[in-house]
Amino acid sequence: MTAKPPPIFLGIDTGGTYTDAVLWSEQGGPRGKVLAKAKSLTTRHDLAVGISGAVDAVLEKAGTDPAAIKLVSMSTTLATNALVEGQGGRVALIMIGFSEADLARDGLKTALGTDPVVFCPGGHDVHGNAAKLDLSGLEAALPELGRSVSGFAVCAYFATRNPAHELAARDLIREKTGLPVTASHELSAKLGGPRRALTTLLNARLISMIDRLVAATEGFLARRGIAAPLMVVRGDGALVSAAFARQRPIETILSGPAASLVGARHMTGLDDAVVSDIGGTTTDVAVLDAGRPRLDPEGATVGGFRTMVEAVAMRTFGLGGDSEVALEDGALNPKILLGPRRLVPLALAGMAHGEAVTTELERQLRAPNPGRMDGRFAVRTGVPDRLAAGLTAPEAKLYEAIGATPLSLDRLLTSNAQNATLNRLVARGLVHISGFTPSDAAHVLSKQANWDAAAARLGAELFARKRDGRGQAIAATPEALCERVLVTLTRWSAEYILETAFAEDGLDGAATVAHALVQRAVDAHPGIARLSVALDRPVIGLGASAPLHYAGLPPLVGNGCVVPEDTDVANALGAVVGQVRVSAEARVSQPKEGLFRLASGQTVRDFTDEAKAIAAAEADVRAIVAERARDAGTDSAEIDVATEFRVSTVESQRMFIEAHVVAVASGRPRIAV
Repeated sequence: MTAKPPPIFLGIDTGGTYTDAVLWSEQGGPRGKVLAKAKSLTTRHDLAVGISGAVDAVLEKAGTDPAAIKLVSMSTTLATNALVEGQGGRVALIMIGFSEADLARDGLKTALGTDPVVFCPGGHDVHGNAAKLDLSGLEAALPELGRSVSGFAVCAYFATRNPAHELAARDLIREKTGLPVTASHELSAKLGGPRRALTTLLNARLISMIDRLVAATEGFLARRGIAAPLMVVRGDGALVSAAFARQRPIETILSGPAASLVGARHMTGLDDAVVSDIGGTTTDVAVLDAGRPRLDPEGATVGGFRTMVEAVAMRTFGLGGDSEVALEDGALNPKILLGPRRLVPLALAGMAHGEAVTTELERQLRAPNPGRMDGRFAVRTGVPDRLAAGLTAPEAKLYEAIGATPLSLDRLLTSNAQNATLNRLVARGLVHISGFTPSDAAHVLSKQANWDAAAARLGAELFARKRDGRGQAIAATPEALCERVLVTLTRWSAEYILETAFAEDGLDGAATVAHALVQRAVDAHPGIARLSVALDRPVIGLGASAPLHYAGLPPLVGNGCVVPEDTDVANALGAVVGQVRVSAEARVSQPKEGLFRLASGQTVRDFTDEAKAIAAAEADVRAIVAERARDAGTDSAEIDVATEFRVSTVESQRMFIEAHVVAVASGRPRIAV
């Protein structure tokens, strides 16, 4: 009898610059084996295009039969980017038991924008006692809303203690419109109505976007003959089924960074570390404690909005291999500045467009004096024309002048006003700016070789001609400039890692202290006060460029830096080696002496005995979390239940106030047979 071949797992990560794919097997060592890995440029206007490019490449590289793949898991930036960029469907917010004044709290009014809101009488008190519910206003508004929105968000006062009014509104909306409805109690058990409403609103906006991504990915997998379950990484690093993610897309914010932490621990075996993931656009820094990512206790903040979503406590900085390289204004000895804006590296533009880029760079080099816009190009991003709707006349005119081939800015722009117009087109995601970046510096120094080194060198020559405050060229040679750029990137990386560590320790002024310490560490004359700092744990460096940029990190942070072999696909690997992890909560309160009220799931029950109420709560959460674990994609969940009591002592007598019961289920995802 022939033994079955070991199952193969496919991990996918959509990053800001690249989409990564990795094939992994559980066999081949204590941490399994990476069978093949591949990258494809991320296609922001349609993420499925980049995903198909990466997956096709990794299948071809490995020579793997698609039918051998038994699990697919992906981390995605779609939800995070959509919230940062203010995108998403138009939804209606239904507030039950709240007043219009509540919109002013927690950024809810800003997040709502011009989307409609309906206020209805109702809601509950802290013990789950109901006020009178009146949904007549909602029912009257539904015919018009059903034609003008893509979904609904429902939040009722103290719904976490009794969800009955949210359920009534949800059922009415579904009956009358058939549109998706998100109820706040489904997303969070925390108190704080306006912030829970904000989280629910953002979730409702994202549903159609995640739904399209999942449908496109499932369709692509089916066409390739990959009949495996599709999982998605949540913001806390856990895996959930694609169907689960479709209903709760808000939980996928910070999915990519969370996957990188899971991948970092898997590749290194380190339980305690500072993880720094450098990509093309950003550097994400977070902390591993006892093998798990530290979570943000206040909820994830994305796009300026503080949600109730449990996600990694990640600090994101605008520093990456594709960061804009600029020069400090007005200084005698100007510093090199990096980011936060991402540019298309000249080396990448040169590879894609050849002489259209290099000919213009050579023309600018022949000029006797450096120009302010030397080495800069504009090119369309390739998004569909419908996304360019609503441009002003100056924006439309400039957009028409920009095409699919890079156009040098000194030919394109004739005034400062046009420069501001161009920046607005960039902010809309319609236009990319190409220019000199650390990736170009690495190509010039032969430390990176995947794009066009000739275009990178021309850009470095142009940048090196820029003048300092004395009128002298800022660098004697292109190579000297490039060394300076890469040293600056390493120094800034050290500052951001230390800033994160200080912030995690609760220190004020973390950025200022981190800058001063790194400055003293590299200064030839450090001053009278000798300062030093050392992390209590090593750094794990992630990202394709981590071996280059983090080589000089240890003396700056006072500890080692581990760069794993497969660091360039840490996110994709983290997506596939993670575990399903879901939770359920219940609360037992005492509205009056001798009465114990249990609120769990969608039910509220009263008991006259504390012990029976607690036992019922623990049984309820165990059953609820077991069902959620199955929905999230695992058939082998281990369940842990913890109960926390709030009591007081009056005249030596114990007085019960409240009990909080939490069940957590975790297990490996089910795979195709």
